[in-house]
Amino acid sequence: MFNDIVIVRGGGDLASGTIQKLYRSGFKVLVLEVPKPTSIRRDVSFSEVVYKGEVEIEGIRAIHVDSLSEIENAWRDKKVPVIIDEEGKYIKIIKPKIVVDAIIAKKNMGTTKDMADITIALGPGFTAGEDVDVVIETTRGHNLGRLIFHGQATKNTGIPGSIMGFSKERVIYSPCEGVMRNILDIGAVVEKDEVIAYIDETPIKATIPGLLRGILRSGSSVTEGFKIADIDPRLSEKTNCYTISDKARSIAGGVLEAILYMKNFN
Repeated sequence: MFNDIVIVRGGGDLASGTIQKLYRSGFKVLVLEVPKPTSIRRDVSFSEVVYKGEVEIEGIRAIHVDSLSEIENAWRDKKVPVIIDEEGKYIKIIKPKIVVDAIIAKKNMGTTKDMADITIALGPGFTAGEDVDVVIETTRGHNLGRLIFHGQATKNTGIPGSIMGFSKERVIYSPCEGVMRNILDIGAVVEKDEVIAYIDETPIKATIPGLLRGILRSGSSVTEGFKIADIDPRLSEKTNCYTISDKARSIAGGVLEAILYMKNFN
């Protein structure tokens, strides 16, 4: 059972928690990504493979691949292959038993139940029992990681989780369209109103003091209102910038539970 292939659509930080969990549980994982991923928590996102060629997160190495033979070589070498495939054509080529939509786009980008024996989606935008077999709740709180077999996950509130009383203030959005030019990188200590980046000539300032937990890659093209950075007010939590979050681990546990449930009770 644990040699089954799982194709995960998306390699952002929440997806990467699921990728790690499935890899460590013995599944062969293939990650499908877009040509220019826009992960903010880049140091814990396997999507960074698209830019760097190879990355390591918590002891798991992922590698950029371009073909079926390279995918198989990566699995042989105990690495997670990541391939650019927006349309999911490798789902049709490989015909996996399990597909997980972890794009976190708040809408369905084309995943359907007939893609695999077991189909799972993270967060809102999907109806369990219609679009996919199981939806995993991604909203923080009592139901985080819960399996939904009928209906949808909680709709996106647009309000980040509260840390030390800061919620909306923690997240920075682009005030305009343009290209990012970073001044500071992930892990930097920032003061309120300190310039952390520019979008073209517009300065982007820290909204609160704390640690720059995530920021889009320098050179990224953004639109107005695009999420570009995340600040953690807890200066003592710097190591969190480089490890998978509690939220990602909870969701990953839900995905693993969903796979085992579907295998054992269906």
